[in-house]
Amino acid sequence: MKTQKITIKDVAREAGVSISTVSNALNGIDVLRPETKQHILEVAERLHYVPDLNGRNLKSQYTNVIGLFVTSVRGEYYNILADAIYQRCKEYGYELNIFISEKSETMMANILGRRIDGAVISNRSIAEREVELLMKTQTPVIFLDRELEGEKIASVVFDSYHEGELVAEYLTNLGHHTFAYIYGPGDNYDNIQRLKGFREALCRKGIILEEDYIIRGEFDKDAAYHSMKQFVDSGRPMPEAVFAANDVSAIGTIEALQDVGIHIPEQVNVVGCDDIEIAHLVKPSITTVRTSFEKQGTLAADHLISLIRGEEKGSIDVLQGRIIPRESTCQRCCTK
Repeated sequence: MKTQKITIKDVAREAGVSISTVSNALNGIDVLRPETKQHILEVAERLHYVPDLNGRNLKSQYTNVIGLFVTSVRGEYYNILADAIYQRCKEYGYELNIFISEKSETMMANILGRRIDGAVISNRSIAEREVELLMKTQTPVIFLDRELEGEKIASVVFDSYHEGELVAEYLTNLGHHTFAYIYGPGDNYDNIQRLKGFREALCRKGIILEEDYIIRGEFDKDAAYHSMKQFVDSGRPMPEAVFAANDVSAIGTIEALQDVGIHIPEQVNVVGCDDIEIAHLVKPSITTVRTSFEKQGTLAADHLISLIRGEEKGSIDVLQGRIIPRESTCQRCCTK
């Protein structure tokens, strides 16, 4: 027996409000009391309502549009990622729309409202219950910030845990024994995994990364600069080597150390991650882990379009990085 499609009228009736009130709640329009909005969203989720934002049922139709859902487009990563996805979309005859938001209900309305055929998501605002709804509705989605797989759900992620291990192995092989880590955003998948891999690889060698040596960096040059200056001012012994969660925070770290008269790499080694273009242009050039933003974007688009067309099922694609040695590191015997 065919299940009857739940409409916005059904949600309004169940919630005891008007259709326009339901519409405002689903579209994130801030004219409702928070408790009213939350009640409507809970009713819609319970009924498994799929918004039809274009005023008609588009489930069997295609828009030829892919959505990229992020919380920011600041920095080289997002520029390269979005361009790689867009270039691939053009080859397949798709358009790319970019949605920048921290409101999960707004993003879900755009995804489930069938304004797009599928989504590439690097956005922690899409939490577990939203993921469950995407799975129930068989919405084609590629995640870049977590490992998930399902009938129409896939991931393309960096092997950030192994990247942390690689840096620990590289720096200990250079003879270093004391370390610091420049921390990225607290909810960022790559930052969390890089720290975990770095820390656990050091631990296996009998080296403890102290909490006082995990320094805020936020994937940002200025934040890393000021945090490293504060660390130096605290009077704690300097580490022999620093692993920064990305290259821009490595640059901020190096500038801070140089400004207080600490020589890189003679006194402190610094390693970054991602191998952005400027990493080999600054002085000293930065030893880093080469990832590939472009490859991640290209694979995300390839897999998403295959999911949309029913050509494959969801899977997890993990991209490996490798160490690129440059001037910011050297053997410990060379340090003073």
